[in-house]
Amino acid sequence: MDLLKLAALDADDLKVIAAHVQDAVGQVGDIHWRPQEKRLTLELNRFVWEKTGKRGLYERRRSLLHFARVNAVQAAHIRRDVPDAVVSLLTIRVEVKDEPAAWVFLEFAGGGSLRLDVECIEASLTDLGPAWSTENIPTHSEA
Repeated sequence: MDLLKLAALDADDLKVIAAHVQDAVGQVGDIHWRPQEKRLTLELNRFVWEKTGKRGLYERRRSLLHFARVNAVQAAHIRRDVPDAVVSLLTIRVEVKDEPAAWVFLEFAGGGSLRLDVECIEASLTDLGPAWSTENIPTHSEA
């Protein structure tokens, strides 16, 4: 298995992780905020963009997206009372507050978002196991 393991310590590093989790899907119940530990984790089924060479042969993998040094998390338009609701991660973006502190935004399809208040950028993306096949490649309609 060729498992992906990435770390991000600045905004440029986080762009690389964002590219790998674009169109990842998960459930609201798989988003875990642990304020005492100052960390947020998301278990996702990421689309394996790095292997989209042959038409019709696509993969997804179970992955863990982890953010450390998180002071606070705010959610908008995410139904935390419905843990089996599906979310689709579109992108991750950063706004520097007072370096190294920043806001990290996780933006989901349908207008949902998480805003992380971080001391500094310290994130990772780790594949958790083997890939499985899918015939579907994520697409986005032009608005």
